[in-house]
Amino acid sequence: MKKIKILIVDDAVVVRRIISDVLAHDPSLEVVGVAANGRIALEKIRRLEPDLITLDIEMPEMDGLQTVTEIRKLYPRLPVIMFSTLTERGAAASLNALALGANDYVTKPSNVGSVSAAMQCLRDDLIPKIKALCGQAIVQEVIHTPQQARPTVAAASPRPVAIKPERKERVDIVAIGVSTGGPNALAEVIPAIPADFPVPIVIVQHMPPLFTRLLAERLDTRSALKVHESVADASIEPGHAWLAPGDFHMQVERSQNGLNVRLNQEAQENSCRPAVDVLFRSVAKNFGPNVLAVIMTGMGQDGLVGCQHIRQAGGQVIVQDEASSVVWGMPGTVSRAGLADQVLPLNQLASEISSRVQYGRSHAAAPAKTVTLS
Repeated sequence: MKKIKILIVDDAVVVRRIISDVLAHDPSLEVVGVAANGRIALEKIRRLEPDLITLDIEMPEMDGLQTVTEIRKLYPRLPVIMFSTLTERGAAASLNALALGANDYVTKPSNVGSVSAAMQCLRDDLIPKIKALCGQAIVQEVIHTPQQARPTVAAASPRPVAIKPERKERVDIVAIGVSTGGPNALAEVIPAIPADFPVPIVIVQHMPPLFTRLLAERLDTRSALKVHESVADASIEPGHAWLAPGDFHMQVERSQNGLNVRLNQEAQENSCRPAVDVLFRSVAKNFGPNVLAVIMTGMGQDGLVGCQHIRQAGGQVIVQDEASSVVWGMPGTVSRAGLADQVLPLNQLASEISSRVQYGRSHAAAPAKTVTLS
């Protein structure tokens, strides 16, 4: 197998060494060079022709945001993973970098106790993202807590399957699951949903704390809908979207007062918290056939079992297509398992969501203008 060639760009010698050592232990990866800033990196990209760049944000001469802008002008398809600190400034810069064309990000390990622990964190987070962005298959175990029934997932089919059901129940909630490439994908879909959208939207985007709050705020400023980072016991209403907070699973439950959000920090599922499967199981339980699930770009297979629950309850599932996905992991596994009613490009998702939600209702609202995060 041909090795994936990686260029590491960071002004800190120690960080370059740690990343190099982490990647050196994987036989499918090869560090072909390092650079201390963006200016040097651009020269080395030309000479070394790497398959992927890891790029620090704060650097002298040419920082990460300037560098990713130039990389996208010269190398539109070259995968770029940003390195940022788990701070508000780092989270904001990472979202800016994604809007400028970076493919994904990794947060620098902090307060983990030792260099070896920091290296393990990088190994667990960075290497799967490198392989996913460079087209190597990533196999992840689906983790279930003991009390949860594990439904039988439909056998995988060799190519995407689209099912056209003859009968559709009225949609009373939209649940979205998304990961790698999600911030920009959500920035295209959510602002295109009208303010008078007649049902609530609940979203799991794989992101750490701080990142989810800033993403919700950015989406809110660009959308007709009200977008919130969810809080415990929040009341769910039509015309609003709730984003699961980083490091918390989100569920929807019915109570005497209506619909409410429940948050918990139970064990990760699919190596994720928040996990799409947790949210999807809860909406399947509480809404039965009146659920529309949407699986968008992302690595891994979080959402696969949740979609099985939704289909078994009679709900609908649509997924983003491969061509418009940054990584066709999550939507691809759902499609190949025969669980998708439709497979659509990103630029058609908002209109399809609106169309399906208006089924059985008296009128259809015109979609709002699509906006991209910046």
